[in-house]
Amino acid sequence: MVLFGILTLLAILTLILLLKLIFSWWISPTQRNHKLHRCGFEGPPPNFPFGNVQEMKKKNGVDSSFGSSKLTHDIHSFVFPYFSRWQNSHGKVFIYWLGTEPFLYIADPEFLKKMSTEVIAKRWGKPNVFRNDREPMFGKGLVMVEGNEWVHHRHVISPTFSPIKLKAMSSMMVESTKKMMDRWTTRINSGNLEINIEREIVATAGEIIARTSFGINDDNARKICEKLRTLQMALFKTTRYVGVPYIKFIDIKKTLEAKKLGKEIDKLLLCFIESRKESKVERKGREDLLDLLLHENQVDGKYGKRLSTKELVDECKTFFFAGHETTALAISWTLMLLAMNEDWQNQLRDEIREVVGDKEVDINVLAGLKKMKWVMNEVLRLYPSAPNVQRQAREDIKFDNLTIPNGTNMWIDVVAMHHDPLLWGENVNEFRPERFMDDVNGGCNQKMGYLPFGFGGRMCIGRNLSFMEYKIVLTLLLSRFSFKISPTYIHSPSFMLSLRPAYGLPLIVQSL
Repeated sequence: MVLFGILTLLAILTLILLLKLIFSWWISPTQRNHKLHRCGFEGPPPNFPFGNVQEMKKKNGVDSSFGSSKLTHDIHSFVFPYFSRWQNSHGKVFIYWLGTEPFLYIADPEFLKKMSTEVIAKRWGKPNVFRNDREPMFGKGLVMVEGNEWVHHRHVISPTFSPIKLKAMSSMMVESTKKMMDRWTTRINSGNLEINIEREIVATAGEIIARTSFGINDDNARKICEKLRTLQMALFKTTRYVGVPYIKFIDIKKTLEAKKLGKEIDKLLLCFIESRKESKVERKGREDLLDLLLHENQVDGKYGKRLSTKELVDECKTFFFAGHETTALAISWTLMLLAMNEDWQNQLRDEIREVVGDKEVDINVLAGLKKMKWVMNEVLRLYPSAPNVQRQAREDIKFDNLTIPNGTNMWIDVVAMHHDPLLWGENVNEFRPERFMDDVNGGCNQKMGYLPFGFGGRMCIGRNLSFMEYKIVLTLLLSRFSFKISPTYIHSPSFMLSLRPAYGLPLIVQSL
């Protein structure tokens, strides 16, 4: 009798689990898909349980000589060949599937503007499929949390980017950059003129964010950066079967590798958090991001919830990655573009001499570098560090007689919009910083077509820090070195969460 009861209970639990899985993997996504179809959206047909992932993994349609023989800025069909193909067939708004999850692909800024106008920041979510997939990298840090949790995290972090805090960070940025430059000078003097710019800049940016935000020394910063980079490569180097049911258990080796790296990074950061908690050193007036996180956690604030130790670690990990990656890549792509366009390299050098001269490089002086701002804007247009934005609707979104149903996943293709000739004109794939001379949107005929830092209330919180670091590092480098493209450089911008040069970025660097 008892055995019969246990078997009956197991059968009931199995049935409940099966029904739950059928609902989450089939019924709910299919319902959202039907609602989107009723709005007139089509797309490539999916195959259960892979969706369109298998087609996304194919390389057909991509010019195989792109990386070796061409140095063109027309990169969308190389970075996202599948989206480029599907756009030709289905337009700039269509449905595609990652495993059992339908996504609304968006590369139409007018559509995006109308839709986003109806949604306040805290009601945007992140697709669950990405939250689960990227958990080892971001956990429940700011880029992944939603609703009131997002409001709370943003409230805690915002004071880090006040003008006073930014000014205090600038001297550490100068110091770290000069150390890198001294290493370069030693290499150049020994006859080694080729330097992998991307690797060097990413490492130095990691040291900068570690010192300015967490008080971590260079050796430990390097360890964290190396582990984050390894984790990034493990998670994003190839188009994986994201969204396919139980894929983490099927590709168990990669899953365990990512978890192991994530835990190692967590352990390192936890040591710094505990050390800061126990420190008796008075830091008044010198508080960094870690101080702010810990201070806010001492008492229940108006948001009524303290961050758990795990959330503190996740916030540090998120900020560490996002804080150094995007700026470092923007600087790296800039140096490549300036190496290709020596006239602009010289123009910026002249502007630096005129505006900065012999003065200390600080936040006030940098505001006068107007041409450098144009260059930065153009670099972020051609090679956006964040090549896409993901959202998930947390309520029905209604506009223009359309209803985007609650739970809809969205992939907003920033690279496609930044390279759209209908938005930017026929010279869209040319490096022309002057397009930003009199227009912060570079002459784009729809301002939502230019999204270097996202959009709306969830726009990147650290953009002012990024602007400052970009100008400081570039000012120091251009004052001391000239740059040319190395014959060994293979132009292959690739999507690995951010937009990176797949084979590094070797440049010929010479002292002035």
